[in-house]
Amino acid sequence: MTVTTPGNDRPTRRGRPGYDRQSLVQVAAKVFNDRGYDGTSMDDLSKKLGISKSAIYHHVSSKDELLQLAVDYALDGLFAAADEAEAMDGRAIDRLEHLVRASVAVLVDRLPFVTLLLRVRGNTKVERQALARRRQFDHFVSKMVAQAAAEGDVRPDVDPANVSRLLFGMINSLTEWYQPRGRASAAELADAVCKIAFDGLRLQDGRPAGD
Repeated sequence: MTVTTPGNDRPTRRGRPGYDRQSLVQVAAKVFNDRGYDGTSMDDLSKKLGISKSAIYHHVSSKDELLQLAVDYALDGLFAAADEAEAMDGRAIDRLEHLVRASVAVLVDRLPFVTLLLRVRGNTKVERQALARRRQFDHFVSKMVAQAAAEGDVRPDVDPANVSRLLFGMINSLTEWYQPRGRASAAELADAVCKIAFDGLRLQDGRPAGD
């Protein structure tokens, strides 16, 4: 998966030494998570960064642009994981497991940005666009689950859309308790999620695993 940093795919203007768009977005995401997007002003960001508002506006046009850069960074990681899974050969159940593992890695690597993405509620145009992209991702996962069921690898008695919601509800819950400096690595977390999820989803010899 290609690793990028938030905002590095857009033209960057030369600014004061030590400050660039990427570092602004990283700090903004943390402040938005702490104070809420609506409750954060450009004055708040200016004080947190220790720079003037004009220095912030040198890199971005508005608070909305900071939000867009932050949530796009989370979404771009998830869609890159989806593209990887879709390009794989083999059965849908294995591609689905790859997607789950890659999504956990995205969450761990981009934790403040995914946390912020999960908190948007559609109050602004940027938030509504982010929610629309989340729905596209959810639809992609649902289609992969449905394909795995059609191939006889997933139990047919659970709706694919519900499977998608439950899978990513479990993944997304990591934002509530995961600590980057904790003892669990991204791979260990992904192993735990997959053991819990796929032992319940997979069919073995036409029966749910464990029967």
